[in-house]
Amino acid sequence: MRKPDLAAIIADKADISADKAQQALTAILDEITLALSRGETVSLVGFGTFERRHRAARQGKNPQSGATIQIAASNTVGFRAGKALREAVS
Repeated sequence: MRKPDLAAIIADKADISADKAQQALTAILDEITLALSRGETVSLVGFGTFERRHRAARQGKNPQSGATIQIAASNTVGFRAGKALREAVS
């Protein structure tokens, strides 16, 4: 499922226009992104938790040449599924 598909389903279930559903979905995703960029955790009870995770600098290998390379530290996003989501998928 892609973002336009999800927006169409939201519009149908909430009985709003497709444009309003698209705006609402975009606003939600933008706010989740901003919260994560500030280092905050976003919890949606029953669905899951988005959190910013830090990866330390480390050494890796170039698979073609076998040379050792330095991989810089970075931040990434982690997601833990909530109990209701885990049970629905199982």
